[in-house]
Amino acid sequence: MAFNDPIAELLTKMRNAKDAKHRYVDFGFSKIKVKILEILKGHGFIENFLVNVEQRKVRVFLRYTKGRIPVLNGLTRVSKCGLRQYIGYSGIPKVFNGMGIAILSTPKGVVDGETARNLKVGGELICTVW
Repeated sequence: MAFNDPIAELLTKMRNAKDAKHRYVDFGFSKIKVKILEILKGHGFIENFLVNVEQRKVRVFLRYTKGRIPVLNGLTRVSKCGLRQYIGYSGIPKVFNGMGIAILSTPKGVVDGETARNLKVGGELICTVW
C-alpha cells in the first residue's frame, strides 16, 4: 500500500506498535526516517533499529520499562503535506518542559530542537515526541 506521507506512516506505525506492546515494528526505508530514528535512539526513546538496504526495510525495536510500560508516550506529526510548519530557532517549542523533543528539518540536516537552538537555525518542524 502506497502512502503519501512516509513520516506520518513511521509515526503511526510506531504509535500503534507501542499501544499493542509489540517488541518491534517494520516499515519501508528512507534516509529521513533513518535520521529521525537516530535522534530517537540518541534520546533513549527506542532501543535500536536495523536497516536492511537490500530489501529496503527498517526494523525498530521499541523500548519498555520493567512493567512493560512504553518509554515512548506520544508522537505527533506537526508539519503535514498540506500545511508545512516552518519556525525560527527562537520559536522551537519545548515539549513537556524539556521531557520530550521536537524534530526539525534544517539546512544543517535533520536535528532535534535543542541542537537547532544551539546552532541558531530554524526549519520545518517535523514532529514532537514525548
